[in-house]
Amino acid sequence: MFVKKLRNYIVCAAVSLSALWSTSASAEYALNLTKGVTPISREVYDLHMIILYVVTAIGVAVFAVMFWSILHHRKSKGAVAAQFHHSTVAELTWTIIPVLILVVMAIPATKTLIKMEETTSPDMTIKVTGYQWKWKYDYMDEDISFFSSLNEESNKIRKGESETNVMDHENYLLDVDNHVVVPVKKKIRILTTAADVIHAWWVPALGWKRDAIPGFINDNWTYIEEPGIYRGQCAELCGRDHGFMPIVVEAVTEPEYLAWVEKMKTQPVEINPEKLYATHCSTCHQANGQGLPGAFPALAGSPIAIGPAAAHIDIVLNGKPGTAMLAYGPQLSNEELAAIITYERNAWGNDVGDVVTPEDVQAAR
Repeated sequence: MFVKKLRNYIVCAAVSLSALWSTSASAEYALNLTKGVTPISREVYDLHMIILYVVTAIGVAVFAVMFWSILHHRKSKGAVAAQFHHSTVAELTWTIIPVLILVVMAIPATKTLIKMEETTSPDMTIKVTGYQWKWKYDYMDEDISFFSSLNEESNKIRKGESETNVMDHENYLLDVDNHVVVPVKKKIRILTTAADVIHAWWVPALGWKRDAIPGFINDNWTYIEEPGIYRGQCAELCGRDHGFMPIVVEAVTEPEYLAWVEKMKTQPVEINPEKLYATHCSTCHQANGQGLPGAFPALAGSPIAIGPAAAHIDIVLNGKPGTAMLAYGPQLSNEELAAIITYERNAWGNDVGDVVTPEDVQAAR
């Protein structure tokens, strides 16, 4: 009876494993690293595979000898344990061989690490700044700057404000409102820093990640060979919405990139107060201005939102020390800040009726 049950369990396990390793399932439940889309990412993958083969071979050899010894030198076969306390040859052997293996593995690893740190002579430079909870991108050579946040539909779904099912939304929590557009076959230097807490900029297809630390600038580089869209996330626990600050890198041909640059430089800046509020403020204060009790105060009917405009401008510009209220002065323009503050003072039943102008914001800076 026991043997029959065991056989059934084994058959079930085999069927499950076969399903798991089918073509579609293996793509969805990949257990290994991906090769990536850059020369460095492929070197990292190859290095990973070499070391995996080496440690697997060592493990197989060690366990094979161990199990063989257990089987052939067991007490029931009359084996008698050898009586000795020291073997210089054995100790030298099990010390020297691992050292040699580590040295051999360290050579290609060091070469790859040196290549990863070689950021000189880039074709372009992008500065990435982490905020709670979004990214800011500054194209240093093109004078282009923008924020990239979780796209609006994903944000509504995760907060329960949308009727769309999670499974029906493609790239749920992995899409953003503004892509990082880069040209293919160009050496791109990427500088990473942060404005508040430690973040980490990570796109697996590029083969590396870099911490974004306030007050420091780390750098790395990438060279994407084929057009495509490559997704990543913040890889550092940076606060309550850590899981909601994805990264989307869109690699395009050089003509497409130049057209995008021209568009970014010439298109008028859209000042949509409701959209600006949704991007920068609704995560904490909620779309309906009700906040989160015990965590973030409501703006609907709050003394700040319906009180003197100067106090409202000050807290949005400079934040509030000791709280999660960030200083938006360094992040947004006078026009954007004026639009957000005016919206907050006249939404959700707040009916102050005044209009905060960019000149008001500039005077308070």
